[in-house]
Amino acid sequence: MGDQILVRHVPENLKTWIESERQQRYMSQQEFVLSVLQDAAKSKKPQPSLPLTPAATPERIPFSFIDLFAGIGGFRIPLDRFGGECVFSSEINSYSQKTYKAWFGEMPSGDITEISPASIPDHDILAAGFPCQPFSIAGVSKKNSLGHEHGFKCLTQGTLFFTVATIIEVKRPPVVMLENVKNLLSHDQGRTWQVIKGTLEDMEYSVFHQIIDAADYVPQHRERIYIVAFDKRVFGENPPFEFPTPPAKPRPRLIDILEPVVNDKYTLTDHLWKYLQDYAAKHKAKGNGFGFGLADLNGITRTLSARYYKDGSEILIPQKGKNPRRLTPKECARLLGFDEQYQNHIVVSDTQAYRQFGNAVVPKVADAVTRQVMALLAWHVKQRGCLLKAKTAA
Repeated sequence: MGDQILVRHVPENLKTWIESERQQRYMSQQEFVLSVLQDAAKSKKPQPSLPLTPAATPERIPFSFIDLFAGIGGFRIPLDRFGGECVFSSEINSYSQKTYKAWFGEMPSGDITEISPASIPDHDILAAGFPCQPFSIAGVSKKNSLGHEHGFKCLTQGTLFFTVATIIEVKRPPVVMLENVKNLLSHDQGRTWQVIKGTLEDMEYSVFHQIIDAADYVPQHRERIYIVAFDKRVFGENPPFEFPTPPAKPRPRLIDILEPVVNDKYTLTDHLWKYLQDYAAKHKAKGNGFGFGLADLNGITRTLSARYYKDGSEILIPQKGKNPRRLTPKECARLLGFDEQYQNHIVVSDTQAYRQFGNAVVPKVADAVTRQVMALLAWHVKQRGCLLKAKTAA
């Protein structure tokens, strides 16, 4: 068929509509027509398209947000950038609290399980990179028959998602943004994801999820699931949210984020380098793939983990004439896409910095997802004239 389709004799009223719509959405004629066709292909009942393309800059809509399991602020950075006001943050790790305070000027509250949901300020967006935990679904039928609590209060009790769900139930934020490891979908044979998605849907939220590889934004293979949920009482049954498409430009390269001069303390000792080589050889002989990762400077790295401080084995930088080295903490910040102001203001030890960056939300990916949320808010304001908020629980 080829990659071109010629359409003749387009009615004048249809041409007028296309021109009006594509201008409102900051699209070329081709981009708009393709987006309409793609929507039609996805569903027999196409959703209304968002008013902005992912590359466009959404209008700055005043909104407030809370940052739970905040880490070092991977979600907060884009939410701040788009004009949001952080009215509450929580992070249990004292070292991450120290970094968060240095970067954002406020000390996050501690253990979120010790904080009453009712005491948390009202907010428009709840953001959380909550830990993944298993849920038990046994005994629900028995509890139903006995008249005991059921739903998420039964299924999620004792997990950190229960805390998030309770806050959502009490505060009723219009938008929920969550991030977790890719394996959340398959965790506990899929039961964990079933409970999370079902819990949000039972609370009348439309749930969207997608696994996004950060390699399109930073030189690191890092797949994470992003979950965005919209209150149906605010946005209706079918909000036209779409996850971002990857940038069209070439992927970033590892070599572009490396420092030109690095302290020798990051070079592996002869003992550690021999150990890693012997360990890899032993597992290779057994047919296993375990071993160190010598990075391709013109490509991307493996996923940076919180255990990187131990031996750096998953991402080793080759060096001419000497043993490979670890990434520096500053390079780890760059590998995650943290801006220079954060790269140059690391206030914890190398060990703690490695842990923090290994656990962090990638700001550039969070930015791309947040941009799409802002586009939907712009669409909603255009439709309704204001950002409505459902009534909170007493």
